[in-house]
Amino acid sequence: MGAYTLPDGFTDYDMFAFGSALLVGGLLGFFLNAISVLAFISVKEMRTPSNFLVFNLALADISLNINGLTAAYASYLRYWPFGQEGCDYHAFQGMISLLASISFMATIAWDRYHQYCTRQKLFWSTVMTMSAIIWTLSIFWSAVPLMGWGVYDFEPMKTCCTLDYTRGDRDYITFVLTLIGLYLLFPCFVMVSCYDATYKHFKKTRNYRFNTSMPLRVLLMCWGPYILMCIYACFENAKLVSPKLRMVLPVLAKTNPIFNALLYSFGNEYYRGGVWNFLTGQKIVEPDIKKSK
Repeated sequence: MGAYTLPDGFTDYDMFAFGSALLVGGLLGFFLNAISVLAFISVKEMRTPSNFLVFNLALADISLNINGLTAAYASYLRYWPFGQEGCDYHAFQGMISLLASISFMATIAWDRYHQYCTRQKLFWSTVMTMSAIIWTLSIFWSAVPLMGWGVYDFEPMKTCCTLDYTRGDRDYITFVLTLIGLYLLFPCFVMVSCYDATYKHFKKTRNYRFNTSMPLRVLLMCWGPYILMCIYACFENAKLVSPKLRMVLPVLAKTNPIFNALLYSFGNEYYRGGVWNFLTGQKIVEPDIKKSK
């Protein structure tokens, strides 16, 4: 192995431990979401507009898993082998994955509200347009730091890259607050509104199809601490926070694809039948949704 210099605050054991956490989380998330993607592609009955949203969420999460696995590889090397351009691309790709993933979570919440409450069906023309808009906007906002509004740079361990929150300048503050408004507050508002209405419908019919509070809880559990660090960096020097703590946050955030696969694919009554069919060959049994009286 070539010579390398450990980043400040980290030992060889730390590099191995964080790399192993990223590796395990990345492989598990990739495996679960790959099953979701392959089930949608392979099982004809799965190809519905609503399931297409879950399929796109799985694609976004697979991309985030690949991002984490790249970081795991660099962690085992103890250095980043792809240069500054590779760092920019790594952060750019990770940001696209994150923004698309959160957007599809909110869109699925909106679709579930219509599935269970209004009984309005989602059309292919609508879902294709919405998906194209989500991916286009995710790419656009992820490219903004490459054009000078915000900057991509290394995480404290120097083996993965993200938005540089240690600068704390005006460009960083305005960009982060804009992203938080568009990709946290607005999606959370949609999820709270839709799932609250869905819960009331379940309570009225006394037919609870899934846990309506879990999707938002999982999102905030995984990404909340990291987002709080980004907000903290708008007002204080983020470098005062322990480098190890600052590395725990992105490692935790990258576990989100695991929970998303369990919630939206394996825990979705419309999707898990197709996954089971893909894995075992047994036919899907369509769930029956009763109209509210």
